[in-house]
Amino acid sequence: MTEASTDSADSCLYAAAARALAVRDPQAKGVLVDDLRNDWSAGRLRRRGSEPPWPVDAPGRPARPGLVPPRDLVHRRLSTEAGRAALIHAIAHIEFNAINLALDAVQRFRDMPDTYYSDWLGVAQDEARHFFMLRRRLQSLGHDYGDFPAHDGLWAACCDTAHDVMVRMALVPRVLEARGLDVTPGMIRRLQAAKDTETVDCLRIILDEEQDHVRIGSTWFAYCCRQRGLDAERIFRDLLSRYMHGRIRGPFNESARLDAGFSREDMRLLKELSTANAGGD
Repeated sequence: MTEASTDSADSCLYAAAARALAVRDPQAKGVLVDDLRNDWSAGRLRRRGSEPPWPVDAPGRPARPGLVPPRDLVHRRLSTEAGRAALIHAIAHIEFNAINLALDAVQRFRDMPDTYYSDWLGVAQDEARHFFMLRRRLQSLGHDYGDFPAHDGLWAACCDTAHDVMVRMALVPRVLEARGLDVTPGMIRRLQAAKDTETVDCLRIILDEEQDHVRIGSTWFAYCCRQRGLDAERIFRDLLSRYMHGRIRGPFNESARLDAGFSREDMRLLKELSTANAGGD
């Protein structure tokens, strides 16, 4: 498959999503995401096409930032402008990856209801808006996306879950992306202390909309479980054990997670696992 795709991207939803996923330039990707959402909403795209999904190990992204292991990232104080720029860059990198994750969810899993595709195209559009909002803030501080190193943990999870939409919905929105619900309020408080109101405004928008994105993941995870006659809470436990390998960390923003589709039993499980992990550190 070429970057332009060959399977009538003008009319095939999957090929159009793969084409947007493959694009490396963030600005061009954002334009394609808007076009894709608009074309799907207007009925100009159909669920057809025989080409295989875009390779999960080849997401379209710019040459920079350089990717390093998480332990190699430098943590800087938010009391300094350089530290705030590094934080904004890290969040912008997450949002850029989230654009690709949403596009991959559309083009890879092809036997879901139409509303699934509408949901994830909307998520892609939101994530693109978040990315460009953060990029503008980063530029106002004299930096740009790519100026700091970043890690690839979010996309690694995409690769690990490419075989099954149920596993993807359980682990990417409900574990990795949901972590933002837990940590963003603390970031906001620290940035308020640093009197960085511009970044605080960005993060408040992102926190509110990311809760909706996690709720979408919860909705489609529950749908997959119902379709397969599985108990969602039990499967969630099994998947955490199989894939997360002790990487569950608290504390949790319980109210936000409950609003985003987690059950009380889900929260009890997450707290249990985070306590066990803390005890083993």
